[in-house]
Amino acid sequence: MIRPTLFALAVVAASALQAPPASVGGTWTVSANISGNASEQSCTFTQKDADLTGTCKGERGSVTIAGKVEAKTVSWQFDTPYEGQTLTVYYSGTLETAEKIAGSVNVQPMNVGGEFTATKAK
Repeated sequence: MIRPTLFALAVVAASALQAPPASVGGTWTVSANISGNASEQSCTFTQKDADLTGTCKGERGSVTIAGKVEAKTVSWQFDTPYEGQTLTVYYSGTLETAEKIAGSVNVQPMNVGGEFTATKAK
């Protein structure tokens, strides 16, 4: 039988091992290349614990984003109209430094992807 005190200590120790989410709030310039098409957006991220919200503005207007930050993994998505249909654009990257996120981007339902780099505005 496990004693309640030992169990509580084990739970506290396990939760202490999980890294807190990185801080990514602020304005970022996101440069992407999706199937040979380059784009650039200015994204403003608001972070509360692991939840990420905000807006991204680019050539096609402004979109509202929703995402998560888990340790150094940053992911977000948004919907955008394109030729009569709604596309969902997914970003997933790693915070490489306090001012750089790099990773992949995927567009559904077109099933095309590419790479992106985000640089924090100074």
